[in-house]
Amino acid sequence: MAKGPRQRTSFRRRESGETDYRRRLKLLRSREMRAVVRVSNTRVTCQLVDWKSDGDRVILSCTGSDLVKRHGWPENMSQKSVPASYLTGYALGKAAVTAGHDSAVLDIGLSASTSGSRVFAALKGMVDAGMEIPHGDEIFPSDERIEGNHIDDKISKSVESTRKKIEEAYQ
Repeated sequence: MAKGPRQRTSFRRRESGETDYRRRLKLLRSREMRAVVRVSNTRVTCQLVDWKSDGDRVILSCTGSDLVKRHGWPENMSQKSVPASYLTGYALGKAAVTAGHDSAVLDIGLSASTSGSRVFAALKGMVDAGMEIPHGDEIFPSDERIEGNHIDDKISKSVESTRKKIEEAYQ
């Protein structure tokens, strides 16, 4: 804790481990919108965020709950699994392209950048929807994981039907 005149207090969100300001500054210097992906205990959240001097502005947002409410994802299935993350990213990507926002940079926050993770499943959904986001193809999960074959055979049907409903909603 900084108390003396020569000591500097650090940012509160840095102290609590919520923000990596060095990574955030790199993303902001690109002057592109950020495609923010966060995975909570119950759902995945994807947002398109623009920076303003008085604070960040969320342009578009899509969550795992929106899949259930708007696009027909079954209620008894996880809203943060790899297929749900892909579909959430796909829904955000379709909404962004429809609204005229076709490029962004990925902001994963403090999440680990492990190949095949839920964050990169959401990124694949945004890219498949038509957004231009810098990435390497080796980080995406396999097609079997995106379709949900590693969970249950019934999920692949739900993924296809939900994807068709998302395409119909944003045409």
